[in-house]
Amino acid sequence: MSAGSRGVLGVVGTAADGVEQLRTGLVEPAIALGWRVAVTLTPNAGRWLRANGELDRLEAVTGLPVRDTPRLPTEARPHPVADCYVVAPASANYVAKLAAGIADNQALTQLSEALGTIGVPVVVFPRVNAAHVRHPGVGQACRRPAKGGRRAHRRP
Repeated sequence: MSAGSRGVLGVVGTAADGVEQLRTGLVEPAIALGWRVAVTLTPNAGRWLRANGELDRLEAVTGLPVRDTPRLPTEARPHPVADCYVVAPASANYVAKLAAGIADNQALTQLSEALGTIGVPVVVFPRVNAAHVRHPGVGQACRRPAKGGRRAHRRP
């Protein structure tokens, strides 16, 4: 295990309803439980949280930069290696791309690598509406992680 008494929790947020509560609803409680938290956002989620000042608050509480763009190959890694990941909220777009193996931004790249790493738990909380779930591609994507030994959690 890495830094923090429980290790490093990689938190990924996407541009979906609820991302504005990422700090108060997930990051701060995880820190209180002894996790060191490293936050990565999709580009749109980064724009949203930068616009309302929440990105700066996330950086202040975690002590780490919030990533929403990839680093240059010559730059040091800004986050420690995560022991596990939580994606919350996960938009329909993010879930579909992740299931298809598309890694066209930093948030997708990190999770794609984590899904291929043995022993790294990944929990995905989709934040999609009923119409998204009925869409054949998105519905399949929400069920696909279980085939790889991963779980996508939905509200009952």
